[in-house]
Amino acid sequence: MPSTPVAVRHPLDPDPVRSGKANAVLALGIAAAVTGFFVGGLVPATLALLLAADARREMVAARGYLTGGRRLRAGVALAWAGIVLAATAIVLAAIVGLLHMAGSSGGQHLGPNVN
Repeated sequence: MPSTPVAVRHPLDPDPVRSGKANAVLALGIAAAVTGFFVGGLVPATLALLLAADARREMVAARGYLTGGRRLRAGVALAWAGIVLAATAIVLAAIVGLLHMAGSSGGQHLGPNVN
């Protein structure tokens, strides 16, 4: 039975550490998803997406010694979900506002013989 070779670490190699920025992206993504429908989710979602790009660059540069890729991907997905929820809320508010304006009897009431 062939065995897979085990990578031997050099004694001076640093231990892998979880990225703090990946944790921040996840927290901001959760905040964006929770507050997304109230349009307040746009701010944490934008911050999460900006911070995710920086965290991804650092992870690539660290060559495996910086972990947290799963948290980073989850935070980005939640940030996009918050943006979609905010966009949905804006569209729904516009539709409800237009329907309300169309159904109201506002404006001038003119006589039947006025063109």
